[in-house]
Amino acid sequence: MRAFLEFHIIQNFAPSNLNRDDTGAPKDAIFGGHRRARVSSQCFKRATRLAAAEYNLIDESHRGIRTKRLKRLLIERLIDRDPEEAAGKIESALAAAGLSLSKKDSEKTEYLLFLGEKEITGFAELVDEHWDELADVDSAANKKQRKAAAPPEVTKKAKALLDGGKAVDIALFGRMLADLPAVNQDAACQVAHAISTHRVEREFDYYTAVDDDLGPEDEPGADMIGQIEFNSATFYRYAVLDINKLLDNLQGDRELALSAIEAFATAFVRAVPTGKQNTFAAHNAPDFIGVSLRHVAPMSLANAFEKPVTADLRESLTEQSVQRLQKTDQKLSAVYSDGQDQWLYLDLTGQWENNDQSEAVPNLGQLAQRVRNIADTALEA
Repeated sequence: MRAFLEFHIIQNFAPSNLNRDDTGAPKDAIFGGHRRARVSSQCFKRATRLAAAEYNLIDESHRGIRTKRLKRLLIERLIDRDPEEAAGKIESALAAAGLSLSKKDSEKTEYLLFLGEKEITGFAELVDEHWDELADVDSAANKKQRKAAAPPEVTKKAKALLDGGKAVDIALFGRMLADLPAVNQDAACQVAHAISTHRVEREFDYYTAVDDDLGPEDEPGADMIGQIEFNSATFYRYAVLDINKLLDNLQGDRELALSAIEAFATAFVRAVPTGKQNTFAAHNAPDFIGVSLRHVAPMSLANAFEKPVTADLRESLTEQSVQRLQKTDQKLSAVYSDGQDQWLYLDLTGQWENNDQSEAVPNLGQLAQRVRNIADTALEA
């Protein structure tokens, strides 16, 4: 049976610049004809990965690493081998798998790789095991020469290593290797750009920095001036997780898939982008977390805010946003749901009205555990 876990979060951030564009301004978007604050999906995906590692929600052996410095990582793991000799053999092994090094910098791969910890460990073990069979490759050698430096048996093993390594973050968010489409992985989780539930205006912080009384008296004034753009917004965050696709990406490992779902439920909620945090310290936890299990198709509730929420002295933007969210879900579910949808929610605003299809939970730990239990039941159906 199809089963989708959706995460609906209402989160108010104090003045901040969490996710900048190319000019240094907070990212934004036009939605419903009004300018909204925006934090990109990629930004929240990275924050989620970092939160999972910070809180040790997933064992290190089941994490992914995003890097161009795979060659250096492998040299560091071959601690009993000569580093200079190892470099050539590593290049040969990587070429055998179809991975290229940069023509401009032979210490880096041609593009950013997203590999599981087990894949990286596997490459190190492969080089060590077949040390004498791998020819040393000069950094100036071309791709064809590097690939030819590995015997067919090693080439076969090298290609077989690229199976995702049961890395949870790769299984969740997918990966694309340009040279090796056969090892690409479609994401089990889709994350929307977070948008403000209300319209926003850009604001500017003009600042100065003054010398600590060490400058000459005839040079008064600031030694540095500048400005930073920022905003403050109540965001609607949305993500959807295809439970069966996640299980497939993790090679049928049910226990790992359930652990990944529980970890994601915690990490996605705790994820806070790091942009300009030393300046703004906008460490604001969500006021509402809703998790819905749908069986027909995913259903974002972003259109609840097509008409922007407006400031009201009687109710906060956050409270109004939660009300809008539930009304929109009820309206859409009456038309598009199969009647089996379930909701778990943690509501600090007191605005979500309980019903037969929703269950309140008191804290994040219990929410994550209940999400796991629901996913377990859905996989059995």
